[in-house]
Amino acid sequence: MLTIGEFSRLTHLSVRTLRRYHEAALLEPAVVDDVTGYRYYGVDQIPTAQVIHRLRELDVPLNDVQRILRTPDPGVRAALVADHLQRLEHVLDRTRAAVVSLRRLLRPDPAPIDVELRAEPARAVAAVEAVVEHGDVEAWFAGAMAELDAAVGSTATGPPGGNYDNALFEHERGHALVYLPTAAPPRTGRVHPVTLPAAELAVATHVGEHDGVDVTYGALGTWVVENAMSVAGPVREVYLVGPRDSSDPSAWRTEIGWPVFHVT
Repeated sequence: MLTIGEFSRLTHLSVRTLRRYHEAALLEPAVVDDVTGYRYYGVDQIPTAQVIHRLRELDVPLNDVQRILRTPDPGVRAALVADHLQRLEHVLDRTRAAVVSLRRLLRPDPAPIDVELRAEPARAVAAVEAVVEHGDVEAWFAGAMAELDAAVGSTATGPPGGNYDNALFEHERGHALVYLPTAAPPRTGRVHPVTLPAAELAVATHVGEHDGVDVTYGALGTWVVENAMSVAGPVREVYLVGPRDSSDPSAWRTEIGWPVFHVT
């Protein structure tokens, strides 16, 4: 048997950590002396400790580590680990996008933004709309687009887009609408016909992942103010190239259109 100190040196898990794992019923000692309370471990527990160490290095929560260790089915264990790795990859993608945005923001001479004033006519689209929380937009968007793709299919006449009320940004809850343009918008499930009103838009194109779109929003807003204009209505986005078109985030292109009018 190994003392807790010896087991700590062999597994690179601190004594404090081993005690915490014991209290959490994650890695219980083979023997606990009833009189002294000293913990003793078996050499056969070293592989388990090493698995726990690796999982914790990947920031797997203790409850999930416990589920992985207690699940006898290798397929279930692999699925639990894969789910966590997918979450880590998502966090890593967001971190990379934040780094790209920071580098762009911290450049001493940022590249000027290209803005186009465009008169957008009214048009019919197939849409899904709802009042959503800001933190739920991504999941809601994915579900809505899946429904639109199934309902419209190959009859789409252009790229998808979305309209987002100011309240969604200002109060973290507001009306959102995503759509696919089509000549004959269907009505099925949450999908229904909507006519997008005509608008005068100030349009800029965001390049890359959508996580950094706030930088382009800021640049476009600056241009609007500097050109004596004011925003008049919900912001519009058109997803010219996105994840459904390319797996390369550097190829993604999102048009941002702000309905504007001249300030007199």
